[in-house]
Parts: sequence; C-alpha cells; structure tokens
Amino acid sequence: MTEAAAAPPQKLNPWVKIGLEIGPLVLFFVGNSYGGIYFATGLFMVATAVALGAMWLLARRIAVMPLVSALVVTVFGGLTLWLQDDHFIKLKPTLLNAIFGLALLGGLAFKKPLLPYVFDGMVNLTDAGWHKLTVRWGIFFLVMAALNEVVWRSVSTDTWVAFKTFGYLPLTFVFAMAQAPLMAHFEAKPEAPPPAAGAD
Repeated sequence: MTEAAAAPPQKLNPWVKIGLEIGPLVLFFVGNSYGGIYFATGLFMVATAVALGAMWLLARRIAVMPLVSALVVTVFGGLTLWLQDDHFIKLKPTLLNAIFGLALLGGLAFKKPLLPYVFDGMVNLTDAGWHKLTVRWGIFFLVMAALNEVVWRSVSTDTWVAFKTFGYLPLTFVFAMAQAPLMAHFEAKPEAPPPAAGAD
C-alpha cells in the first residue's frame, strides 16, 4: 500500500473550507453578470466539481453536504443547459434546502441525529444540545427553501442570482452565529480522569 493510499483523512482549515464553498457561488454571480444565466450555470457546475476535487486532495475525504450539493448542482445544472430552461437551476436551492431540512428532522424522528456528522467533530454537544440544534437547523433549511421559492418566482433572474450569492450566505452566517449561545450552554465537557490510586 502506498503512503498516499494509507494517509488518514485530515481536517480542512475552516477558512479554506469556507472559500471552497463560497467560490463557486461568487463565480456563478460573475458568470451571470458577463454571460447570462446559462453561461453562469456551466461555470457553476465546473467550479463546484473543482471545489469538490480540492476538498478531496486536501482532506482525503468529502463531507456529506458538499457531496449532496454537488450532485444536485450537476443534475439541475445539466437539465438547465440541456433544456435551455433556467427554472431548473432556480429550483436547485429549494430542493437542496428541503432535502437537508427533511433529512435532519427525519433523523430525529427515527432517533438518528445527523447533525453531528455535518459538524464533523468541530463541536461536541450533549444529546439534548444536538436535539435542539438539529431542530433549529432543520427548520432553518425549510424556511430557506420556501424563501427561495418566493424570491425566484417574484423577481428577475439577475436579482435572484444576487440574492443567491449575497443574501443566502449572510442569512446562513447570521443564523449560525445566533446558535453560539445554545452550543456553549450544551457543550459536552470531557469527563475528569479518575484520581490515581493512593492519592489523598
């Protein structure tokens, strides 16, 4: 077995992870500004594939959410270009957020919380903390799915692209920051080691 094959998975630097997730969206906005929605869709698909490859090269693993996102981008982006119908790429955020929201809340219903896998060891919470945080994120994703439906059906394509790039991300960031008190309150403290034998 080669050293590369035997290399264990590594944690991505948080800033690198954010850059790889935001980069394709920024290129989507730029592509739409210069070449229209179909050019932007093709650029978005390529950038998403490149970002996924970079995640694999840097960490030797790909988290579930980026993988699902890339799959949906490929399918709906491909339909957009093939049929020359931008409804598909506009529906992509609706479907993706609905999938995440229903998966998180459905996991709770089956007593299989999925959010710890999404956070990938970045935080360590009690069971009650994971439950509360999962409910919040599940509802947030469903609200964002509904919001995307309202926006793309109500405004121009250019305005929707701007919302997808500069509205969705800040809303997600603000919501994530708002969960900090809950995570601090329900943080799982490591158990103290037992006293050494013979200690007073």
